[in-house]
Amino acid sequence: MTVNSPVPFEIALESRAGPVEAMLRRLLEDRLQPGEIARPERLFQAMRHGVLNGGKRIRPFLVMESAALFDADGEAALRVAAALECVHCYSLIHDDLPAMDDDDLRRGQPTVHKAFDEATAILAGDSLLTLAFDIVSDDVTQLPAAARLALVLSLARAAGPGGMAGGQALDLQAERTAPDESGIITLQAMKTGALIRFACEAGAIIGDAAPSDRERLTEFGSAIGLAFQLADDLLDLTADADAMGKATGKDAAAGKATLAGLHGIEWTRRQLQGLVEQAEALLEPFGDKALRLRQAASFIAHRRN
Repeated sequence: MTVNSPVPFEIALESRAGPVEAMLRRLLEDRLQPGEIARPERLFQAMRHGVLNGGKRIRPFLVMESAALFDADGEAALRVAAALECVHCYSLIHDDLPAMDDDDLRRGQPTVHKAFDEATAILAGDSLLTLAFDIVSDDVTQLPAAARLALVLSLARAAGPGGMAGGQALDLQAERTAPDESGIITLQAMKTGALIRFACEAGAIIGDAAPSDRERLTEFGSAIGLAFQLADDLLDLTADADAMGKATGKDAAAGKATLAGLHGIEWTRRQLQGLVEQAEALLEPFGDKALRLRQAASFIAHRRN
C-alpha cells in the first residue's frame, strides 16, 4: 500500500492502534525487568484497566506518522508511541479521581478508581508515568543515546509543571476563578496541547530531522492540539454522554470557562476550520508523505466523540 492510497482515515488509525495495543500489553506483562523486585498483581491489573480499555490512540498515531516522514525506525517509534500513551492514560486516571473531575466513566467503562479504589488508581497513574520514561530511556528503544535523552527531556517538559500537569492545576484553579480568554488558551495549550505537540515533535527527534523540520512538526502539533481541545469543548456542549462514553456538560456545570462557551458554536467551528488549514499549510513541504497527518488534523477537528 502506497503512502498516498485513498484509505479512509479511520482504517489508517486502526492500523496504527493495533501494534500500539500489542506493545502496551507486552510492556504491562507480569514479567520482571532487570532491577525490578516484584510486580504487584492488583497494581498491574489497574494499570491495564486504565490503558487497555480502547481509545483512538491518536497520540501514538501522531508519533509514528511524524516519524515516518523521515523514514525513521518503526520499532523505536512504536515504543515511544506506547510510552506516550502511558503518560496520556496516567493523566486520565488521575483526572477522573474524586479530587479532580470526579468521573465514573471513561471510554464507556468504570474509571480506575471505581473499578479498584482511589489509592490503587493513584499508584497506577504514578506507575504508568514512571514506566513511560523507562521505555524511552531503555537500550531496547534502539535510538542513539542523544535522541533518547532529547525525547526524555521533551516528554518531561510536556508532561510536567510547565505542561500537562501544570495545565491540570490551572484547570482546577479555573473552577474558583474564571480565566480570561488568554488564560483559557494557556490552560488548554498545557493541559491538552502539550502531549499532542510532543507527539509530533517526537517523530522528528526519532527521525533525526533537521531543526527546521522539528520546529515545523512542533508547530503542527500546537495547531492540532488547540483543535483537539476546541473540538472537545464543542462536544461537551453538543454531544450526549452515550456517544462520548463519559459525562458531558460538565464544564458548564462546574462554571469552567471555555472558548466554545465564550464565543459560541459557530465561532468554534470556524476556528476549527482555520486550524485545519494552518496545519495543512505546515505540512506542505512533506508532500504526499504527510497525507495521514493532514487527515489526522481534519479528523481531530471534526470528530464526533
